[in-house]
Amino acid sequence: MKQTIFLYVFTFFCCSVYAQNTGITFKSSDPALETAFVRAKEMALSYKGKPGDPVGPWYESALPPRSAFCMRDVSHQSIAGEVLGLNKENKNMFRIFVKGISASKDWCSFWEMNHLGKPAVEDYRNDQAFWYNLNANFDLLTACWKMYLWTGDEEYIKGADFANFQEKSVTSFIDSWVLQADSLLSRPTHPNAPVPFNVNDSFHRCRGLPSYSEGVPNIKMGVDLVAAIYSGLTSYAHILDVKGQSKKAKSYREKAATYQKNIDAFWWNNATSRYNTFYSDNHKFGLDEGETFLLWFDALKDGERKEKTIQHLLANKWNVENLSYFPLIMYQNGQAERAYDYMLHLTDVSTKRRAYPEVSFGVVKGFVEGLMGLEADARFNRIATLYRGKTESTSEVKDVPVLKTLITIKHEGNKRSRLINNGNKKVLWQPRFIDNQGKLIIKPVVWVQPKASKEITRV
Repeated sequence: MKQTIFLYVFTFFCCSVYAQNTGITFKSSDPALETAFVRAKEMALSYKGKPGDPVGPWYESALPPRSAFCMRDVSHQSIAGEVLGLNKENKNMFRIFVKGISASKDWCSFWEMNHLGKPAVEDYRNDQAFWYNLNANFDLLTACWKMYLWTGDEEYIKGADFANFQEKSVTSFIDSWVLQADSLLSRPTHPNAPVPFNVNDSFHRCRGLPSYSEGVPNIKMGVDLVAAIYSGLTSYAHILDVKGQSKKAKSYREKAATYQKNIDAFWWNNATSRYNTFYSDNHKFGLDEGETFLLWFDALKDGERKEKTIQHLLANKWNVENLSYFPLIMYQNGQAERAYDYMLHLTDVSTKRRAYPEVSFGVVKGFVEGLMGLEADARFNRIATLYRGKTESTSEVKDVPVLKTLITIKHEGNKRSRLINNGNKKVLWQPRFIDNQGKLIIKPVVWVQPKASKEITRV
């Protein structure tokens, strides 16, 4: 309790690029949702690092006993971190990772850093012996793009270290690890193996795992890595567009499309009506974890296969790492009732391993981006909203840091929405609604001036 009180007090007094506020709050006609939000917020903020930690501002985003943060978890937790006022922590951790890329590590960065500002000993011995999931470069690249869209901070896409990381990830990294679209199933299992190679040494064997699924022996490629590359190249194309490099952007958008097409051309399993999740060095496809990331990276374009993937995920049990993505994924894919259930489950005190950091941050994302449907696009200084809650319920999220201002959103079922701009910068608002037949209604954009509000009704 003392730690929690300290965290809230520290958060209140610390400096921020946003207007001063007491932190995001949530109110609803549904008491269960209110309880879930309070639990998720309190848990997430409890992972904030200490002010004097040598690494600088940070928050826990790895296995809690390690006092560390890894590339995957930071990439996934960062928007929720912004929502919770952890913008300094995000910027510091992102900077550390993009600066960590190097030729000596075959254009990997450091998979995990600890609070001392050192590569975590659990994952790193030296530049030739370390643990690294190849998805990470593309996951962080995608996260850089999302952070720009949410914050409007151009360093995430134009800063020198960020630009270098992004350019090396889509060129040298792909070449070094043989990740070209036409080489995914024929690449060596260990392209950059240390010499001599010790298969029993995880720092040799896992120096470049081609998946986030870590329990598959002799894996040559994971479908989740294919999806991550697709997302990373698509994000890079968007970044190039912002920089005015439209011809180069078009080239990378076309490259991204080849990876997406690869998923549908080679990975669908007709016998099981599922996507295979890995390809091993015995030249056979197999089924394990990984399908969640097909949705996380928005890599499925075939509507029927996408729906079957969703239904498979809903029908089975998963670890909390997978479940942490479900609130947002399910809200975004027409499964609002199940998303609601997952939010309550993941914040229930009896849920095992709910203390894994991605869980509470994932629930916060479920509330803000999922339930309340808040999206931001810094290119147009625009906020969009869409309520995905129960028809007659009312929900309000207050003091959300986004696009260098603070906003409050109140939804009265799917009939009326109100946006209050509590900050000092005007924003465009795109209200959206779902009518009684499930059809999406997009209303005209309106300007919302600082210290002002607008209310829009569906009809």
